[in-house]
Formats: sequence, C-alpha cells, structure tokens
Amino acid sequence: MAKPQTKKPDVGRALIEAAKKVLRRDGYAGFSTREVAEQAGVPLSQIHYHFGSKTGLVLALFEHQNNELLSRQRAMFDDTSIPLSARWDRACDYLDEDIASGYVRTLQELIAASWSDPEISKVVQAALLGWHSLLTEMAGRVSDEIGGFGPFTPKEVAMLVANAFIGAETLFLLGMEKQGSPIRDSLRRVSDLIRLLEQWKT
Repeated sequence: MAKPQTKKPDVGRALIEAAKKVLRRDGYAGFSTREVAEQAGVPLSQIHYHFGSKTGLVLALFEHQNNELLSRQRAMFDDTSIPLSARWDRACDYLDEDIASGYVRTLQELIAASWSDPEISKVVQAALLGWHSLLTEMAGRVSDEIGGFGPFTPKEVAMLVANAFIGAETLFLLGMEKQGSPIRDSLRRVSDLIRLLEQWKT
C-alpha cells in the first residue's frame, strides 16, 4: 500500500512571511537574511535560490503585499453600493490595518532605500504609479458625478490624496501621533466633509 504523499511546504512563501516579520522588527538597515532563514526554518541558501539576494527577497515581499492591497482597494472603490464618504472611512480603516500588518513600514523603508538604489527605486516607483493610477480613475468618476473639482483636475486631486496618506504614514512611523499630532484623525475628518457635501447634494 502506497504511503500518502505529504504536501511539500512552500519555501518561497515561508521566506516571504519570515521576511515580513524581520523587516517589521528590524527595519531595512538591520534586515538579516540569516535571521529570515532561521525564522522560516530553511537553509540560508534557499534565499539565494528563490530570490537571488537580500534585495530580491525584500522586493518580492513588497510586490506581494502591494498587489494584494491594490486588489483590495480596487474592490472597495468599485463598490458603488456605498457612498463616497463611507469608502473614505474604509480607506482610513485600511490604513490602520496596513500599519498593523507591517506593509506601511515596508513601503516607507523601501522609499528611503530607493533614494540610493536604482533597483529598489524602479520597483517602488512602479508600485506607487499603480496607486496613483487607481486614485486618478476614482477621482475621475467622482468628478463626473459632482461636476468637477473647480480648478483641480482628477489627477491633481489623486496626487493630493496620495500625498496625504503617504505623509500620514511617514509621520506615524516617526512617532508624531505620540507627540499629539492628530495624523489619522485628520484624515478621518475628510469623510465628515464629504458626508456634508453628499447631504447638500441630496
């Protein structure tokens, strides 16, 4: 009688999950591939085999997280059954989730590293352009619904929104909320303004 086959562990996935924990704890500067391999319970050589290098591993982690979140965000933006104000509320909830998951730390670490590393810069720019494209598409829809944004184009509004969230992430990681800066609360107040506009429109 043949023995039942056991499912082989996904080494690449295990390394990604271990890298997420190590990067969140130690940051990019202190990121150790040896520590990642130990956390994943695999030989160090598996990182080179699957990802080529430390940079390759971190970028694979980032692209994996970013693609998941882009899909999540698109699904939320496409849900026209809820008003824009509620979608803004949900975007703020997602920011809280992304801080807790370590994605925000990964993104901000890679933005800093990209200033001196063209390989990282290329991947980070592509990811941010994906977010800008999604926000521009959403702003275009809202512009059509409300008759425009005055002097702003949808792309300019999208850039303002993107910069507000990226800036909030940076200030949060710097510990500014602990110093009394109402970073995320300020973002959430925008939904109150949108809600007033929605009520005025009806």
